[in-house]
Amino acid sequence: MSAAERIPVAILGATGAVGQTFIRLLDGHPWFRVAEVAASDRSAGKRYADATRWIEGDMPADVATLAVKACDPGQVTSPVVFSALDAAAAGELEPAFARAGRMVLSNAKNFRMEPDVPLVIPEVNAGHLDLIAAQRAARGWSGAIVTNANCAATVAAMAMAPLHERFGLRSVFAATMQAISGAGYPGVPSLDILGNVIPYIGEEEPKIEREMQKMLGRLVGTTVEPASFVVSAHANRVAVENGHTICLSMAFETTPTLPEAIAAIREWRGAPVVRGLPSAPDLPLRYRDEPDRPQPRRDVGDGRGMTVSVGRMREDPILHLRMVAMGHNTIRGAAGGSVLNAEVLVKSGVIAGGGRR
Repeated sequence: MSAAERIPVAILGATGAVGQTFIRLLDGHPWFRVAEVAASDRSAGKRYADATRWIEGDMPADVATLAVKACDPGQVTSPVVFSALDAAAAGELEPAFARAGRMVLSNAKNFRMEPDVPLVIPEVNAGHLDLIAAQRAARGWSGAIVTNANCAATVAAMAMAPLHERFGLRSVFAATMQAISGAGYPGVPSLDILGNVIPYIGEEEPKIEREMQKMLGRLVGTTVEPASFVVSAHANRVAVENGHTICLSMAFETTPTLPEAIAAIREWRGAPVVRGLPSAPDLPLRYRDEPDRPQPRRDVGDGRGMTVSVGRMREDPILHLRMVAMGHNTIRGAAGGSVLNAEVLVKSGVIAGGGRR
């Protein structure tokens, strides 16, 4: 497909760490092309290369020469908008773009728990995208906002989805070890994190606890009925560059045997609509048999950063089962998740053009 045939997209917050991840993931994408980049007023008017401190690899040449625009739907005209905005800006700007008819794929926390806003991991709950029609009707806009979850909640929800489908989760204890890239760039000061564990990440635990219930809930009519299991979360920042690791202990409505639980994870492929999409991994979940896996250093790049690795499944003396899950926080847990959401919307015809089949 030629560049002219691909769907033009804009990136809001394009100079930041997540914005840069969007640009790397969309470079050479078969359905989308980065036509516009937008950022704060202090960057507007500059060449992207001059406005950005590029973090990883080489900046794509066709994006380097783009002029940075203000985050204004009067200036940014692409029909699809990927938002890497900070929450302080997203609350006002994302609805402005949706009112202007744009499809907004958001990484921000602001609208995740709104009852008419889909909070989506495509393999887990692609059906929740049906909320878009209700959102448009309720808010009177022709665009829409689709969100992806907190990065740790994404990893945990993917790992638990096949178990919840088969056995019904009743309660979950989650302890996270979250990479420093989750704090953005430049992130956590080096003297705070080197040789250290920080047992607090602002607002993280409540997001993990409530977002998993929405994602693993059921769409009933025009609302999501949250899953009834309870979650207790402890969030910790550790000296790892990329990859959130989560230790999970779980109780179920129907108690699975250890082989049954492992088989559920090995066999799971998620929603059929996702299979074959450009950003979809062959295996959304990979079970590791090694006694010391998953590990961020060895497993974070699996499936080009879109596969969640699971291992160390064993019986739990307090609940039923325990396991370890790990996934790439800035790819599957952020920009890559939004790109995959957009691909599902193209395939289902909500976004016109591109690779619709």
